[in-house]
Order: sequence, then C-alpha cells, then structure tokens
Amino acid sequence: MEIVKKYFESLTEEQSACFERLVPLYREWNEKINVVSRKDIDFLEVHHVLHSLALAKVITFRAGTRVLDVGTGGGFPGIPLAILFPEVEFHLVDSIGKKVKVVENIAAALGLQNVRVSQARVETMKERYDFVVSRAVAAFPAFVALTRGRVRPGGTNALPNGIFYLKGGDFDEEIKPYGRAVTVYQIRDFFDETYFDTKKVIYMQVVK
Repeated sequence: MEIVKKYFESLTEEQSACFERLVPLYREWNEKINVVSRKDIDFLEVHHVLHSLALAKVITFRAGTRVLDVGTGGGFPGIPLAILFPEVEFHLVDSIGKKVKVVENIAAALGLQNVRVSQARVETMKERYDFVVSRAVAAFPAFVALTRGRVRPGGTNALPNGIFYLKGGDFDEEIKPYGRAVTVYQIRDFFDETYFDTKKVIYMQVVK
C-alpha cells in the first residue's frame, strides 16, 4: 500500500498495518462474495482506497465527529477513512445484505472499533450525523433528497456539517440548483494518478 504512504506520510504503525492488510482481505472476500468488480480488484489501491481518501485532503475530521457512509458497497469510502481517523465514529450502511456481511468481517478483521455496519435504507433511518459521505450512488439531487434530515446543522469541524460526495464526469447541471452551498474539489489537485483526472469531491453545507 505504498500509494497511500505516498500521500499520507504521517501514518502510525497501526494505520500502516491496516492499509497493508486491506488488499489481501478484499481479495479473499471477493472470491466468496463479489463486492468489487473482477476487473477492478487489481486496481483496488487506487480506484477504491486512495479514491476514498480524497475526502481527507478536503477535511480532517475532528475526534468525536459522526459520519454516515451511505450505500457503502464494499466499505468505501468508510473503511479507509475509519483507518485514517480512528477517533471518528463511522456508520456504514447498505441495503444489500451480502455487502454488509463483507464490510462487517473486514472491519472486524482490522479491529476497527470506530466502525458500525448496518443493512438499511437511508430513507428509513432516524439518526443524525455531522457528515454524510458516499461514492456516487445516484444523481446528486436524488442523493440530497434521499439523505434529507440525516445531517444535523452546525458542527465543530473546519467545514460546517454537510454532505461529501465522490463523483466523476461532468455534473454541472446536477449541482446548479444548489448555488454557493456547493463546493467542488478536483481530486487531480491532490493525487497524480491519471485515474483521478475527471474525479471530484462535492461538498455541500447542510443548513437545516
């Protein structure tokens, strides 16, 4: 996992050990339950782990922050972020049971005490969080509607509480209705790999 160390030089030994174990764990589980596409598993470090960690180039979550990962799939971006921010509470949810099983087992194998995993649909949830994060599970307006009420206003981080959305391509029309509430970060400004040329982090402050 040298690619992670390249961009995050201050990892502890424990964090480094967790990242080193990620690829073998995912390969093992992907043979049983396909949560990462067969063609993508060979690019796990960049396409999934490093992509997830782009959020950490935008914000450093303070201890005690509560983060909801919606449609976590195989555990992205939640698992890599949970390794990087051990004092932050992560709740990873997905509606598909087999994916939840994989994420539960990987979190347990890594000893991640700050991760909770649930099989759930976000629109039925009642809890509120400081941030909602996700990797493009829907068009941005649909995602905002889906997660309405899950973010509590205010916050103690460098950015006010809100939504972080990892998405690629051209989506100017998707974010146009939100005006100045949305900020777009180009991931190519953080990472050199060509995979990130069109990838972006969308941040939207939630005010109510």
